[in-house]
Amino acid sequence: MRQPAHGGNLAWAAALAGCPPEAILDFSASISPLGPPNSAIAAIQLQIGNLRHYPDPDYSELRLALSHFHQLPSEWILPGNGSAELLTLAGRELAELSATTLITPAFGDYYRTLAAYNAKVLEFPLSLHSGEWGVSKNSPSYSSSPPPESSGLLLNNPHNPTGRLFSREAILPYLQQYALVVVDEAFMDFVPPDGEQSLIEVVEEYPNLVVLRSLTKFYSLPGLRLGYAIAHPDRLAKWQLWRDPWPVNTLAAAAAVAALQDQQFQEHTWKWLPPARNQLFQGLAAIPGLQPLEGAANFLLVESQQSSSQLQRQLLQHHQILIRDCLSFPELGDRFFRVAVLSESDNQRLLTALYSVLSAEC
Repeated sequence: MRQPAHGGNLAWAAALAGCPPEAILDFSASISPLGPPNSAIAAIQLQIGNLRHYPDPDYSELRLALSHFHQLPSEWILPGNGSAELLTLAGRELAELSATTLITPAFGDYYRTLAAYNAKVLEFPLSLHSGEWGVSKNSPSYSSSPPPESSGLLLNNPHNPTGRLFSREAILPYLQQYALVVVDEAFMDFVPPDGEQSLIEVVEEYPNLVVLRSLTKFYSLPGLRLGYAIAHPDRLAKWQLWRDPWPVNTLAAAAAVAALQDQQFQEHTWKWLPPARNQLFQGLAAIPGLQPLEGAANFLLVESQQSSSQLQRQLLQHHQILIRDCLSFPELGDRFFRVAVLSESDNQRLLTALYSVLSAEC
């Protein structure tokens, strides 16, 4: 079975571990362990009888819920079949420009969608151990001169896979420099309101800005595939013409409306994550040969003195634990891995297994 490019491939992991998929403790997919919310499950159950009908093609109720949630007119919002579908639409538009700059290491789907439309890619390296992104002037893909006015920028905030949170003020100048800026905020929900750095609040000021959001990670609903784009209505109307009708199914739309209104679940997540992430960070830092990077999302990137792909296999075969290797990030290679923040007991199980595996190799 082919090595997965994404996390969460339990069929591959189970085949390697020699156990059923449900026996795998999955740290490879950055999904909250707290959900799905009961409110979302209840909403799904109420909609079972409506499966005989097509969804509302305008998704009026869902867009209204998102409109209230973000305090934006509903015509500035386009729901999609996961943020991956909307990323593909953004990639088609970015490919019409002279080039697209990526902050690297970059999520593999960015390369996928840009390659699908033969877009030219420029890479803008991130300094892994500093508070800002840094640029290597020796890089053949980057020039110290300003970017062409007809080029685009695609980045995520918080950054995947490092978890770094860029300030809003650090990104705003790029809206003056690039013809189109696409900011993937798939993990921004995990940042409490008093610290979040979303660009949604300025989207009406910049017709060249697109913000992508996901409802699957924070609310633990990856199987439903649900995301949305926030951008100028003219751009979203054009995207609507490019895609199939009814991209969001009835159950996903109902679950999203309920989840967005579930303030108790949201507040519980913001209270749970910081101490859980700190527990995992401190535990990883205490293991010889591992150096976790601080981050603002629900995952941690870890530098390892040992091969991460070998470590991944040993954890699967001996402990039925799946971590995310970083082989799909060329800049990171085989010396980094990524782990989601799970419950305290699951985090401790990972830490114990890592210590056991790495101690045996010493």
